[in-house]
Amino acid sequence: MAALLGISRLIDRITEIIGKSVSWLILVAVLVSAGNAIIRKMFNMSSNAWLEAQWYLFGAAFMFAAAYTLSQNEHIRIDVIYGKFSRRVQHWIDLFGHAFFLMPFVLLMTYYLVPYFLMSYRSQEGSSSAGGLIVWPAKGILLFGFILLALQGVSEIIKKIAIMTGNMDDPSPYVPTHAPLEEAAIPEARP
Repeated sequence: MAALLGISRLIDRITEIIGKSVSWLILVAVLVSAGNAIIRKMFNMSSNAWLEAQWYLFGAAFMFAAAYTLSQNEHIRIDVIYGKFSRRVQHWIDLFGHAFFLMPFVLLMTYYLVPYFLMSYRSQEGSSSAGGLIVWPAKGILLFGFILLALQGVSEIIKKIAIMTGNMDDPSPYVPTHAPLEEAAIPEARP
């Protein structure tokens, strides 16, 4: 288990570096968008390449940050139901979800995206819009994003098993869903 936890820590570190780094892509996308709008309004000029660059940047930020979001346990779940269970049951739910929903999905997407990307790359597929960008980088972003998500899924499965077998402390201990609301609702007694 120690070797698997070492692999998990390495995956988590790579995911963290990439996840924090891509936040800058949002700023670049906003600057490209603003620059395109200013040039279009002031000089009555525009290019589809600028619009597509914006889409590529937003797509890259989303796809590359998905694995980091999973590692930080910030992904979407139905907390109304999930929060009512004990932490042990939550770990079982997470393990089941990662193993039987996340991993099949990301592996299937990766399987289909490899030929999709390679075909686009080999043909140097271009945009269907006049003056647009080449398309294969966008398809590469999709592929790389799903590979990162698959790796992070493996890391999460390793960590869940380690927590449930007592080989790792729970990094996020159980807090009932409504506990912060209940604490805020109870006024403190004044002396």
